[in-house]
Amino acid sequence: MTRRRPVYLDHQATTPLDPRVLDAMLPWLTGDFGNAASRQHAYGWVAESAVSVARETVAAALGAEPGEIVFTSGATESNNLAILGAARAARRRGDHVITSAVEHRSVLDPCRQLVAEGFEVTVLAPDVTGRIAVEAVTAALTDRTVLVSLMAAQNEIGTLNPVAEIASLCASRGVLFHTDAAQAVGKVPFDVRSGIALASLSAHKLYGPKGVGALYVRARPRVTVSPIVFGGGHERGLRSGTLNVPGIAGLGAAVRLALREREAEAVRLTALCDRLDDAIRGALSGVTLNGHRVERLPGNLSLSFAKVDGERLITSLRGLAVSSGSACTTASAEPSHVLQAIGVPHELAKATIRFGLGRFTTAAEVDLAAAEVVEAVLRLRSETASISA
Repeated sequence: MTRRRPVYLDHQATTPLDPRVLDAMLPWLTGDFGNAASRQHAYGWVAESAVSVARETVAAALGAEPGEIVFTSGATESNNLAILGAARAARRRGDHVITSAVEHRSVLDPCRQLVAEGFEVTVLAPDVTGRIAVEAVTAALTDRTVLVSLMAAQNEIGTLNPVAEIASLCASRGVLFHTDAAQAVGKVPFDVRSGIALASLSAHKLYGPKGVGALYVRARPRVTVSPIVFGGGHERGLRSGTLNVPGIAGLGAAVRLALREREAEAVRLTALCDRLDDAIRGALSGVTLNGHRVERLPGNLSLSFAKVDGERLITSLRGLAVSSGSACTTASAEPSHVLQAIGVPHELAKATIRFGLGRFTTAAEVDLAAAEVVEAVLRLRSETASISA
């Protein structure tokens, strides 16, 4: 008898490849296998045409120009290129960078590298919902600030930042604003024309392939970025390396589909999240929502469960594929740095589940998930009470 696979509810970690995206990639994996940098023959010309179409699609989705899109291996590389590249290029003007305590590690770690290089980095504290206030950024800006990097949507708790207002503020002060938009693009309205100088995204958060992403680099006023990868001068010298043509074609298709379906999908996922939340919190006491109640990603639900051992809770949910936080740091025994930053107590942070609903999640799966969580929490609490007695 074939064992049923767990219900997949970890869409903030990664998304399944949409079959329509796979169809867009297949030609570039087989017959049209040329190198897009080969300018002397038709194989290269055809490959370059696929890259150009994807570049135009991604640019249009962001409110950008095609020449402002740099293809990378994903949001981690894009974040590194944006932060290290922009800060180093601007060092003659200043040596101060601002970020927040709830950023992804691919932002916090490059900022730590900048500290090692002599930069000063201010790490802003979020409010209890995980948002960074415009006023906090205003207070942190100095005449030495060259870069502010704040994510558009928090990957663990789903909270949306007021990036348009913060970008406008930074632009008025002549400071570059970068946002990690990997969780936001294609899910919530996003437009770089608010004053955003740099923006990162990744295909695998959008039902596209892993290993490909993009960085928006504003052309007017021009943003100067020092490359961090050398060897051939591809992507206008900002990111050397043979272009991943199938992946780039997949990214373009994924972005196009996500933008086309975004509004309807947001309504559907919000309703499913509410259904899951109501079913769990209607049956259990001592359950806390993490993140902003309204300003949050459709499809994200982060709940903390009191009086439950977190490790036992996760391992008890054999029928569900869920996580306790970011997929990039799940090897750590420590609670999520995001939950700690918003003030969630240590034991409660360890007993947190991030439910990530997605394009192929059904109401039946949500109901199954709620029932399994409720059963597991009640059983674990009962066992704990028996031991205590």
